[in-house]
Amino acid sequence: MMLVDHHCHLDFPKLADQREDVIARARDAGVGILVTISTRIAQRDALIEIAESDPNIFCTLGTHPHNADEELHIGADEIIRLSDHPKIIGLGEAGLDYYYDNSPREAQRQGFLNHIHAARETGLPLVIHARDADDDTADILETEMAKGPFKFVLHCFTAGPDLAKRALALGGYISFSGVVTFKTATELQKICADVPADRYLVETDAPFLAPMPMRGKTNEPAFVRHTAEFVAGLRGVDLETVARETTENFFRLYDKANPDTAKGGA
Repeated sequence: MMLVDHHCHLDFPKLADQREDVIARARDAGVGILVTISTRIAQRDALIEIAESDPNIFCTLGTHPHNADEELHIGADEIIRLSDHPKIIGLGEAGLDYYYDNSPREAQRQGFLNHIHAARETGLPLVIHARDADDDTADILETEMAKGPFKFVLHCFTAGPDLAKRALALGGYISFSGVVTFKTATELQKICADVPADRYLVETDAPFLAPMPMRGKTNEPAFVRHTAEFVAGLRGVDLETVARETTENFFRLYDKANPDTAKGGA
């Protein structure tokens, strides 16, 4: 049995300070592959260095919506060029965050469109951050998909059923973090139970949002097992089924990752 944490931030201080131990604990928990996610394109070299330290660690390239106004000078063509590295298996995270609004909404939108264009041209999946922006996210995805297909995943999904339905109709994937284990997340739990078996993933978003029963602690990739166990209960299957389905879904979405890297990983 192997699990994948396809969304964590190994470069963030709370994990970077003990990265070797964090990775070892993930392996012990059955987490065979980690993807460390970009929040600034300017940090590309540091993320590649982390990914190159282990055959079962990969990374993405992109600008978080919080930082969108910092990197609008990096257009789609430059994103495409910079993504040409064997360890970069996805783009993002990019998208819309109307909860914090740390960047102007127009900057977020333009950054999102740049990443979508790059995803369409490269074939790399786009990791989408969407918070309190359900309608605009869905509208952009539908408009852009009509111009040409691209792969995407709505990471750390906390939105409502309408965005889930519209994203799935476009061929997108939905990823569940520790938030799905929270007692207040009843609507999210129903969405998780109903997502098709070939379209869901699990993640940590570490070092944030530790799942129950680890809530309040610094989240880390090993904790994706707790989320997977909870998701198994929601879906009425065993942990092995969730591990198999989400791992298969990971390799289908992130097809630049080599399945052979899983051998001996967990």
